[in-house]
Amino acid sequence: MKTQIEQLRRAVTDALKTGELITVLTGAGISAESGIPTFRGPEGYWTVGSRNYQPSEIATEAMLRKNPEEVWKWFLFRRGICADAPPNPGHVAIAEMEDLLGNRFRLITQNVDGLHIRAGNTLERTYQVHGNLNYMRCLKECSPAVYPIPESMPKKARGEDLSRTEWDMLKCPACGSKTRPHVLFWDESYNEYYYRFESSLHAAGKTSLLIVIGTSGSTNLPHHVVTTVLRRGGTILDVNIESNVFSEAALRSPGGIFLKGSNGDIVPTLFALIKEQITG
Repeated sequence: MKTQIEQLRRAVTDALKTGELITVLTGAGISAESGIPTFRGPEGYWTVGSRNYQPSEIATEAMLRKNPEEVWKWFLFRRGICADAPPNPGHVAIAEMEDLLGNRFRLITQNVDGLHIRAGNTLERTYQVHGNLNYMRCLKECSPAVYPIPESMPKKARGEDLSRTEWDMLKCPACGSKTRPHVLFWDESYNEYYYRFESSLHAAGKTSLLIVIGTSGSTNLPHHVVTTVLRRGGTILDVNIESNVFSEAALRSPGGIFLKGSNGDIVPTLFALIKEQITG
């Protein structure tokens, strides 16, 4: 580990000298340490669905149009699990990075649990590229507004039906129509307005150090981000409990490292090194 610490120190020092961005890219692995299931493990969200549908069926716009109740039941169940999960030391360290680096920091997260925001990261520098399940939008698109789901909405058990009062909470505040969860569905594409697609790619094009945490590289936009940083000669650090396509990319980048282990242990160490170089 001593050798890796020296490698990390050099990577951080070199990145800070460039004056460019330090960007963090996170996936479900960072929130697993808060007790939220990942998507593809034995109890993952893509493995265990609702009573009647698999997640690849239910988390779609097509299913929303066909059976909005099943879609909302599943997402409200997930929302309750995420509400009970606290930000872990990895989330906290990333929020501290933003406090320290200011506008030289960007966070691109695939997670919809909102834990980064609860830990202290700002909406301005946090690109929630798959949305946030604490919010909803008008299904009829009467406006592009995004509304918070009322805090009075109770936590729901898996498959639990919604009462009439709860359905009323999910009406569009502007027109009274049905709403949809503010998440990127399986059969939808990224866009800038809701999911910060162009902003993420723009950040990647100005990133000298990319820290990838807890993602296996199974979705499209993260691949674009990693590839962009790699092509422009930036350094990539990958933090994960197992090797993956991003750890391979990290080892191909100048000074890149694959850090195998817990994000709750490794990410605070990374923050301490960044702080050491800035504050002395």
